[in-house]
Order: sequence, then structure tokens, then C-alpha cells
Amino acid sequence: MRIGIVTPVLTRVAKSHAKWEIDAGIEDVARIARAADELGYDYLTCSEHVGIPTDVAPVRGATYWDPAATLGYLAAVTGHVRLATNVIVLGYHHPLEVVKTYGTLDRISGGRVILGVGVGSLQPEFELLEVPFDDRGPRADDAMRAIRASLAKPEPSYDGPYYRFGGMIIDPCAVQAGFDLALSPDRALDPGGGTERVLDTIGQMESIGTTVINARIVGHSLDHYVEQLEALAAVAGLGGSR
Repeated sequence: MRIGIVTPVLTRVAKSHAKWEIDAGIEDVARIARAADELGYDYLTCSEHVGIPTDVAPVRGATYWDPAATLGYLAAVTGHVRLATNVIVLGYHHPLEVVKTYGTLDRISGGRVILGVGVGSLQPEFELLEVPFDDRGPRADDAMRAIRASLAKPEPSYDGPYYRFGGMIIDPCAVQAGFDLALSPDRALDPGGGTERVLDTIGQMESIGTTVINARIVGHSLDHYVEQLEALAAVAGLGGSR
């Protein structure tokens, strides 16, 4: 079982982030990324929202760092841990924009990108970006097929109900294309709450076919968060010292 972490600081959802995250910056995130890299964690995450309506922010939170820029920075300060979008909203981008942006990041990072995608549900954000909302489901399905057909191909082509393209060169492109089944447990993985509890959660996830756990870790300060990373890595038997 591999474990990836929901990176703190980068996304602050109401009532689910620690107080220390409010004033934390990229160097704090880099410290966490380096620790995760050395301890054998599988990936870090970064989510996408362009703009959150003020009346929605108390529920969804208002802080969402840009995934392409942020993961690009983290790629430069790590060597092994993978970089996951969790998630980008397909309706906000043309498929070839996704292929170019994250294909470039995949090349920069040496094939470490995990492309997590979603349909999206925040209608005011769709309207802000002037992209269709009502048919976002089938449009996202078509975008997913287009992306699958185009990753790691310098001259992609696709013909679907929403997206059609060909005769274009996309360079650089991704160096790898593949998808894992990554699921989030219904509770934080807190090694301070007991080894058996953590192992029980991991076992439950493994029994339903999960290959990667998307772990949210409890940390009351930056130092405590890194300590929790170290403790969970020991409990889960991660490789470490890569």
C-alpha cells in the first residue's frame, strides 16, 4: 500500500485546517515536501479553484494555490515523491491545455505527475470563466477521453462530440501516462491516535482494491505535522531515506 498526502497550507477548507496553516508559506510547504520525499510517501497534492464566491467561502474555504505553479516549485525541491492534482476541473480547460501544462510538468519532474481530474460543481466559477455548466458531465467525459488519447504524444489527434483536434504539435509532452485508484479514508490518519487504528484504516482501504491512500494528516504546528509524517511512515512501513 502506498500513501500520498493531502498537502496542508495549499488548500484551506473551512473548519478542516490547522491554525498554523493561515500564516504558512511556500518554504513551510517545501519542508513538508522534502520530508515526504525522504520518508517514502507516494505523492503530494494541490487542488484547483480560480475564484471562490464570497458567500461560498465560509463553507468551501477561500485559499487554493494554483496547482501548475505550485507543483512545479515542489518538483524542483524533491526527487522522488509524485505530484498530484487533486483535482483540476476539466471544464475550465481545453484538453490540449491540460496535456501541455501537465505534460511539461511531467517532463520537468521526470515523470512524477498524477493527473487527478473532476467535473466541478461551483456554477458561479464556471460563469466567471465563461465556460458551460449544464453539460459539464458529458463534456468532462469527452475531455477525459481526449486527454487519455493525447498524453505522451507529440502529435495527438482526437475526434469526439465536444473536442476535435489534429495536425498540432504538443512539445514538450508527458513522459508517462497511467492512472492509479487513489481513495481518501473517511477519517484523518492520525498515528497519535494509536497504531492499530491506523493499520485498521489501511487494511479496510486495501480490502476494497485501493492501491494508493489519499491521506489527510492531523498536525497542530509545522513541527508537529512533520513529526506525524515520520510517525505514520513508520507505522505504515514506508520505504524512507530514498
